[in-house]
Amino acid sequence: MLTLTSISKSFPGVKALDQVDLDVRAGEIHGLLGENGAGKSTLTKTIAGVYQPDEGQIEFDGEIVHWAAPGDAKEAGIHVIYQEFVLFPHLTVAENIFLGNERRGGLGLIDYAQTRRDARELLQRLGVEINPDQLVSELTVADQQMVEIAKAMVHKVKLLILDEPTAVISGHEVELLFKRLEALKADGVAIIYISHRLEEIFEICDRVTVLKDGQFVAGKEIGEIDRDQLIALMVGRDMSELFPVKEDDTPPGEVVLRARDISVNGRVHKASIELRAGEITALAGMVGAGRTELAMGIFGGLPLRSGSVEIDGETFSQMKPALAIRKGIGLVTEDRKGQGLAMQLDVAANVTASDLGAVTQSGLINFAKEFQIAEQEIQEYQIACRVPRNPVATMSGGNQQKVIVARWARTCSKVLILDEPTRGVDVGAKTEIYRIMRELAAKGIAILMISSELPEVVGMSDRVVVMREGVITGELAQGELSEESIMQLATQQEAA
Repeated sequence: MLTLTSISKSFPGVKALDQVDLDVRAGEIHGLLGENGAGKSTLTKTIAGVYQPDEGQIEFDGEIVHWAAPGDAKEAGIHVIYQEFVLFPHLTVAENIFLGNERRGGLGLIDYAQTRRDARELLQRLGVEINPDQLVSELTVADQQMVEIAKAMVHKVKLLILDEPTAVISGHEVELLFKRLEALKADGVAIIYISHRLEEIFEICDRVTVLKDGQFVAGKEIGEIDRDQLIALMVGRDMSELFPVKEDDTPPGEVVLRARDISVNGRVHKASIELRAGEITALAGMVGAGRTELAMGIFGGLPLRSGSVEIDGETFSQMKPALAIRKGIGLVTEDRKGQGLAMQLDVAANVTASDLGAVTQSGLINFAKEFQIAEQEIQEYQIACRVPRNPVATMSGGNQQKVIVARWARTCSKVLILDEPTRGVDVGAKTEIYRIMRELAAKGIAILMISSELPEVVGMSDRVVVMREGVITGELAQGELSEESIMQLATQQEAA
């Protein structure tokens, strides 16, 4: 269906693609892998007509093509679903699906009845029950994703490209998405699947292509390669030691934070937890178990219905973020773009955001001091950016995450809460974040890590606290840790 031959694309100072080859067959799901910055986004936009290649040839559906604009590629049957959906929240589902391809009556006016009928038919073909008259703003993220796929099916979609489609959904929603993709595959649609979640690649992909530094590294049938080999191709080094080993067996220090009988917003019920200096404690459980709500209650992002938080011998029946920060607590939220970063500001402003007192004089920001601090943190945390004035919006997900960690590491002297710290970042960036976590713990900071990735929980934790339906169901010490023991507590079922 698609053959790319020796595709190259350069931007000022950067060669994003260098002689890249790729072929995708009709009726297959093809994984496109690589670290952030490997060239996946540039290649996707070249296929979709956003960029024109400097060199090379694109053959699509048996013809050599030259897309002048994205509309040409879409008209030919290529549709891209980006990680951030391109939907209008205050329009209905039907209006979004046919935006730009409106169903019109004899006088050229929009035929809303026909629009609703056609939208309902498309959604039924996908096997989803969504009301065409419902506003997109009222839909779940999973249903919004189905609307995006329905938009692709307005035209005869021949090639569907999905960029990190499960970054914003989980559990049952992921299973439903995979069923829809298998149905499209059975209809002969070629699918390019971009994801950092390797378990998904092995579950649904038929073949994979790996890019690194803008170059083609390998193309493999999924049965020809295992996880370790795939990681090694992506990062260019042996990843058998993915998780940094704790350098010594020093026992954790004293308890620096104690939460007692916390209840939060009907989602957490009488939960108690202790965090110790120099220890990485994981908060595990299924999605919806109340982990984030417990963390937000400790930090003050959500009000406590009951219970208390004790820090430095002081007991508080309510926390506020400003108070938590003064007491040496930091929080890296799971939504780095919506809640963690000021996306339109630069690296320097984001790094110093939680410690403005260090960069202000007489109520005014000292930009030279801000710049100096940011330069130090960029070097300390190996953040890939040209200068501290680089906008964070232009950076990869892994480097954005390191900016947030650098910010909180500056101010949190006692506790750092990390909510899904490696979500949506590549394997190489994960190793850097793991290294930073170990270094912070070695300095005596207590780390509370919330993670839905069981290998990450087992590999990084000194102790695991497990939640189910808002209740803490158990605690596991280092010697007791396994994916099975965690799942037993998370589901209250016998481990296999």
